[in-house]
Amino acid sequence: MAAPDPPPRPGKPPLPWRARLLVGAASTLHGASLRGDGTVNRFLLSLFDRAAPPTPAPVAGVASTDHAVSDHLRVRLFTPTTTGDGDSKQLPVVVYFHGGGFVFHSAATAQYDELCRRLASAIPAVFASVDYCLAPEHKFPAPYDDGEAALRWVLAGAGDALPSSPAAVFVAGDSAGGNVAHHVAARLPNNVAGLVALQPFFGGEAPTQSELRLRGAPFGAPERLAWLWRAFLPPGATRDHEAANVPAAIRRDADGGEGRWRAFPPTLVCVGGWDVHQDRQRAYAEALHAAGAVEVTVAEYPDAIHAFYMFEELADSKKLVADVAEFVNQRTEQLKKRELDRAKH
Repeated sequence: MAAPDPPPRPGKPPLPWRARLLVGAASTLHGASLRGDGTVNRFLLSLFDRAAPPTPAPVAGVASTDHAVSDHLRVRLFTPTTTGDGDSKQLPVVVYFHGGGFVFHSAATAQYDELCRRLASAIPAVFASVDYCLAPEHKFPAPYDDGEAALRWVLAGAGDALPSSPAAVFVAGDSAGGNVAHHVAARLPNNVAGLVALQPFFGGEAPTQSELRLRGAPFGAPERLAWLWRAFLPPGATRDHEAANVPAAIRRDADGGEGRWRAFPPTLVCVGGWDVHQDRQRAYAEALHAAGAVEVTVAEYPDAIHAFYMFEELADSKKLVADVAEFVNQRTEQLKKRELDRAKH
């Protein structure tokens, strides 16, 4: 006999009224824009998905500029104008992939513009926010191809748009962007100093305990999640496809004797206690560790909903920014020390 579904988590996540209203409005808008025929009402989305312009004149200590990587691919660079150690300091570069279920948002979305600006200032680091192609118009593997192209562009010097050569290059992303960041890092592991996965979006055919328990939590509706995976995955693919069920794909590689995950870069996985995806995120970290990845750290935020980092006023949002800054700066210093030791010998 199958085990009964776990009861829903009692109560509601601790959110201030403003955040609660915005989460409800975003969920309603997303739901209204998804059509039954598998297409998206992009006009409706454009009415509410406010775009922020680039700011060549610094705002809050960070300047931003837009750059063309190819005919269809754009990147917004966020460059801190003060680093605390003088203008000559080499900064790390973080190639960032926004969330939105592979379907929503862009690098110019106001909330992502603000998030990248906060992170760029706090670390400090240059952020290269990637405007990758969206589903359902562009299915798997389009975002991964765009992500790889953007990373290679940064590694090649970003068209001389960087203030100096990078001290180190990281990849990062939230939700679906965390999924993209993982696959980009897996393609070019030797070129990536570290991966920051903020509540990465993974899937699978068999529901997890958190997916059953938190189906009523913000952005947790199973019907919505199923629609998003159908929009992104190849026609006929299930959610056990390697793009979605990443923990299972890593375990298969390890069981088959492949040692490629030992070269995977140090990884920070951020998990929220009110996030429907949390079981898969922990399983991802466990699979990487079991497959031989050198360093995998899980940061837990027990009271956090999915996408909590968008709300600067939340204590957990501030903690996440500090955790990411610590991770990036520690790995950058480790790389610098390694280079110095290499130069001495």
